[in-house]
Amino acid sequence: MSDLPEKQVKRLRSLIQEAETNLAAAKELLISIIGEDDTIINTNTEEVAGKVIEGVFDGQSMVGPDGKNYPVPANYASKSKLIEGDILKLTIADDGGFIYKQIGPVARRQIIGTLMQHDGAYYVEANGREYRVLLASVTYFKARVGDQVSIVVPEDNREAVWAAVEAGL
Repeated sequence: MSDLPEKQVKRLRSLIQEAETNLAAAKELLISIIGEDDTIINTNTEEVAGKVIEGVFDGQSMVGPDGKNYPVPANYASKSKLIEGDILKLTIADDGGFIYKQIGPVARRQIIGTLMQHDGAYYVEANGREYRVLLASVTYFKARVGDQVSIVVPEDNREAVWAAVEAGL
């Protein structure tokens, strides 16, 4: 991999992120057509038997108490407007399905910024800072580079890297 030019590596990362977003959207569409299915990642079920892990959302994943990262579907993170520091509960069902639930939202504040894209990722520039945002949020709001968007960031964390898109303006 070290022989690939940096531009190709960035493009591959972008393609992988896009594929993950498309897969999450396809799962959500399938659920809306056929209903809940135990083999599909489920974000709405209240009680399911299985292993329960609580962790902190880092902008893309849930970090468990052991430091292990658990993938959070981009469509769920986007729809739920998860931000860094939110506490999540992950139930790993007996059949292997992952079920997430937000159980501890952190205090939030909204700010307005401009959508930007570089290095294969989307950012919102607001108040002299750049916050990374999920591709799923950008596509959901049909936002384009240069658009003004409202984002949600942790109220007391000035070091946040990620933000959640609240709305396109």
